[in-house]
Amino acid sequence: MRRISAVHIDKFYKDSLILTLSNMTTGTIAFIFSIILSRELGAEGLGLFGLISPVYGFLLCLTSDGLITAISRTSALYHSRKELSNLYRTISTVFVFVLLYVSCVAFLVLVCHNIIAIHIVRDARAAGAIMMLCPALIFVPMSAILKGYFYGLGQYKTTASVDIFEKLLRVIVLLSAISFVSPGSEVSKTVTIAFLALAVGELVSMTLLFICYRMRKSKMIREFGITSNRSFANATKMAGNTLNKIRSGRSKSRIQLMFDVLVVSVPLGVEGILASSISAISALVLPRRLVSAGFTYSEALAMIGRFGGMALNITTLPYIIVSSMLTVLVPELSLHISKRNFWAAEERITQVLRMAALVGISTAIICLQIPETLGVVFYRRNDLAGMIRFSAPICLIMFIALPSYGILNALGKQNTFLKHSLIHSALGLLLTFILVGIPTLNIYGHGSSIMLAYLASLILNIKEIKKICEIKADCHDVISLLLSAVLAWLASEFIGNLTGAAHPLIRTAAIVITCFLTMFASSRLVNNCLHES
Repeated sequence: MRRISAVHIDKFYKDSLILTLSNMTTGTIAFIFSIILSRELGAEGLGLFGLISPVYGFLLCLTSDGLITAISRTSALYHSRKELSNLYRTISTVFVFVLLYVSCVAFLVLVCHNIIAIHIVRDARAAGAIMMLCPALIFVPMSAILKGYFYGLGQYKTTASVDIFEKLLRVIVLLSAISFVSPGSEVSKTVTIAFLALAVGELVSMTLLFICYRMRKSKMIREFGITSNRSFANATKMAGNTLNKIRSGRSKSRIQLMFDVLVVSVPLGVEGILASSISAISALVLPRRLVSAGFTYSEALAMIGRFGGMALNITTLPYIIVSSMLTVLVPELSLHISKRNFWAAEERITQVLRMAALVGISTAIICLQIPETLGVVFYRRNDLAGMIRFSAPICLIMFIALPSYGILNALGKQNTFLKHSLIHSALGLLLTFILVGIPTLNIYGHGSSIMLAYLASLILNIKEIKKICEIKADCHDVISLLLSAVLAWLASEFIGNLTGAAHPLIRTAAIVITCFLTMFASSRLVNNCLHES
């Protein structure tokens, strides 16, 4: 990588920090939600929840995938040009179109929920939960449009506050609903309640975002004194053609505005649908392959629940930091590319990839050092250590590979994004089918397939990114990361030995804080020393 200049707090880092703090809060609440699920549902119930989730993910891709990215890019461009008429006509047009579309999809799912449960999930106990998904299929796309609007305007505090409230409400609804269910109730009831809590949370989120949107729209109209390009013309005539202050731009038809959004969202949506289809097939194939490896169906669900619903939940939690930066990166990179400012785009891409590597290495160190403690602290289980330890290299590769997809998208390479995502999903499915059926690998074969698929994606994505932007990784950067990793390992091990007699929660917190602080501080120090020498 090229040498990164002295870190300075600019708007990118400020917005990233806001989103990181927000996402850490929402991630913590969501993590608590998953812990409650694991304790209320048990490993088998969590496995059933995991079988329904890919179906839900596929339906969300069918209804909302690509909307946030498309709207955020469009909003950022129109807002930077002060084309408020085009901005708000875009939002209203997309809102009506999407509402009609998702209502039809939700109705079809409601009518066919039994068919989906029996013939797709192949577990009749999933029928009630699938019914609960129908309202969420309407609320989530509407929220996606509004979130894209706020992201494009750089109003991250609004979405952050709403997300925190929504996740908190989800936990409250889950606990309240479960309190009315008698202990030892069927797995189907508790899983249905879990998806009910999800739907209620999405309804509240959409409502709050819409209220904030109306308030923001009214404020902007009052500030600029315009509601359309025609009224703008009158306003500028009266104000003496102050075009340097506000620019209207060419007024576009609603069809053209909708087309501009679809150009971005449809390739992402197609990618999401195809990738989610393959992912759903992979999730549904997984228990069958475990059964073929010699396990019972209940044992297979329990293994899936422990690995996917618990171990990977723990190891992927720090990705919140990277995903927050990506949310800010997409509209910013779009502006840089539109202005032909490739140097700024390259600098930002390099920073994000380096940050992803630092977070991934820190997470891997923690997973390797205290896997037993992590399992006990978060899920009160002592059978997760092997799975958490095995997931260390998975999270390291995943944390670097996922941002490369966001960068491709921000650079306008949607077709490449689609192609690479399909390769990733197809490779993951093929490897899962082959490796999980091997008795000695079983569920670890699934973990291996995830790791290898992300590694292939990373190689393909970086190769494509370098065609547009220069990304250099010299020996100084590699040495810096390796030395920082060694220092972080030693510091974490020292703190772990020092707090060996402390409560597991205190010991975990001490090691996590020490590892991340040492990794980031030593990385900057070592990098500066190497370049100065």
